[in-house]
Amino acid sequence: MLEFKTSKGTFTVQLFEKQAPITVENILRYADEGFFDGTIFHRVIPGFMIQGGGLTPDMNNKKGHAPIKNEATNGLKNKRGTLSMARTNDINSATSQFFINVVDNDFLDHKGQSNYGYAVFGRIDSGMEVVDAIAAVKTGNRGGHSDVPTESIVIESVKRVEPKA
Repeated sequence: MLEFKTSKGTFTVQLFEKQAPITVENILRYADEGFFDGTIFHRVIPGFMIQGGGLTPDMNNKKGHAPIKNEATNGLKNKRGTLSMARTNDINSATSQFFINVVDNDFLDHKGQSNYGYAVFGRIDSGMEVVDAIAAVKTGNRGGHSDVPTESIVIESVKRVEPKA
């Protein structure tokens, strides 16, 4: 399980290690290295998702590790409260950026080669109200990006925690 401390509050994430082993290993590596600390949620679209894990408050990209294999064929669905890997049009281009679905986004699920989808690797365990609060912030254009929160939503830390019994 991972704990995300943000400037808007804390939420925890259950990881799906069996269904998305490559993706979970990747996310844990970034978390253990402190990579996410000080990054922001740089793309917030109400009624869709919030995205973070790769940009600093000044809108610069942090250099991550090599891209990983897309595990969108794992059967997990992009439902409200799930976490998936962000990527470019290249199916296997995910590095550190992830997004949290704030609604069911079935169109992001794997539907074959022509619509490969986005790999779900976790689900909010506690703190969905924090995710919803982030999804509700005012956004604008900044640093060549759209849908950027006007006030930085900083990921202060991401660390492994034991699930509560």
